[in-house]
Amino acid sequence: MTDERKTFEIRVGIYATEDQARELIEQVKLLLCPEPEHSSPCPVPWAIGLLSEDEFPADLSYPELKEQYLVERGSQ
Repeated sequence: MTDERKTFEIRVGIYATEDQARELIEQVKLLLCPEPEHSSPCPVPWAIGLLSEDEFPADLSYPELKEQYLVERGSQ
């Protein structure tokens, strides 16, 4: 294994309201950095963001999430 650092992106698709998505972001932030008030930088630099469905790249639409939601809610 090499010590060479690279940038990686982890995408998580969710079917939620904007408020639910923002709450999830806050929870993930605490997983990545449990002590946000620390004085030094995080050992592993990270960033987090939120894209709405109309901002997704053309090849990324997560249709299975909508289907799963509808099936589990009995709306199909």
